[in-house]
Amino acid sequence: MRAVALVASPDRDAAILMTEYLAFSIQYRRLLMRFPLGPGPYRERLLDAMAWLLVDLHRSGVYWGDCSLANTLFRRDGDKIQAFLVDAETSEIHPSLSDGQRSYDLEILVENVAYGLADVAALQGRPEAFDDAVSAAEMVRTTYGSVWEELHHEATFAAYDRHAIRARIRRLNELGFAIDEIRLEPAAGAGQEMGAVRLDVAVANRRFHGRRLERLTGLRALEGQARLLLNDIREYRAWLESYDKRSVEEREAADRWLRDVLEPTLAVLAPAIGERRDLLQAYCDVLEEKWILSEEAGRDVGLEAALDAYLGLGAPAPEDDGGGSESSTVLDIDWSGGLDVPDADAEAEADAADGADDDEEAEPR
Repeated sequence: MRAVALVASPDRDAAILMTEYLAFSIQYRRLLMRFPLGPGPYRERLLDAMAWLLVDLHRSGVYWGDCSLANTLFRRDGDKIQAFLVDAETSEIHPSLSDGQRSYDLEILVENVAYGLADVAALQGRPEAFDDAVSAAEMVRTTYGSVWEELHHEATFAAYDRHAIRARIRRLNELGFAIDEIRLEPAAGAGQEMGAVRLDVAVANRRFHGRRLERLTGLRALEGQARLLLNDIREYRAWLESYDKRSVEEREAADRWLRDVLEPTLAVLAPAIGERRDLLQAYCDVLEEKWILSEEAGRDVGLEAALDAYLGLGAPAPEDDGGGSESSTVLDIDWSGGLDVPDADAEAEADAADGADDDEEAEPR
C-alpha cells in the first residue's frame, strides 16, 4: 500500500495515516467463498501470495507482528494472486531482521492463516475442514522457506562457467525479481584452490516482467499479468513471422500486438465488465480460457473463440460485486461446469465478519 497523507495531532498524541485505495482488490472471505469448497489451486495461490508478501516485507526490514488474512487485501494478478498489507498497526521497521524476528513473524502468520481458513470453513458449514485448515496453513511456512532460500542461496561455480551464472540469473528473473548487481568473489575453502567463484547477486523488487512490458509497450501491469502478456506477444510474434515469412523484430511485434490484438479485445471487454474491474486482468482471463479450450480441443482455438466463450459465461470474476456474473474465474480451474456461489445469507455473514475485523483491536497472540 502507498501512503498518500499523514495527519498528526501532537497535542492529542494521535495521527491518521491515509493510504491509496487499492483498486480491484477483494477480502479473503469473499474470495474463498466464491470458489469450490475445500482445497484447490485458488486456495494454494492465495496462501502463496501470503508467503511472498511476508518475504517482501522481511527483505525490506519490516516486522509485521500481526500477519493474518484479515489484515490483507488480495488482487488477482494474471494466473496468480497478489497480497497487500493493509493493517500495519503492530509493524516495526528495522535496517534488517534477525532470523529470530523472521521466524516469530512467520509463526504468527501460519497460526493466523489457520484461524482464517477455519473461519471460512465455519461460514460454509464445514466443521470437518478445521484440521485441513491447520495443514494448509503450513504451506505458507514451506513456501516462505523455499523463496527465502532461493533468494539468499550463495552458489559456487567454476570461474569460466558463464552458463551456470546465466541460469542463476534467469531463475531469479522467472520468479519476477530484477537484478541490481552481480559480484563474483573467490570461493572459500577447497573451492578456492580449484579457482571457483561465489556468485553474489543483489536482488531488486519483483517487477522484472512488469518493467520489461512497460519498456516494450508502455503498459503498466502487475507482475503476473505482465508475464502472461509478454508470453502472448512472443506467441503473436511467432505467428507473424510464419504469416509474413520474414523475421519480425520484437518492437514491431509488440506494436502490432497492441494495435491489432490487445486494443480491439479490450474494446469488446470494457462494456462487458464495467468500470470496476481491471481490463488487463480480464484479458488475462481470456488467455486462460483460450488455454483451457485449446487443451480440450487438442489444438489452438484462437483468441476470438476464447473471447466468445468468456463473454458467454458472463465475463466472470470473483471480485465482481454484482455488476456481472456471480461465478468465479479460472486460476487454473475449468469453470465450464459451474462453480459454487455463496448464497445471500453466507455473503452477508462474510461481510459482517469483515466489518468485525475492521472494528476489533489487535490482540496479542
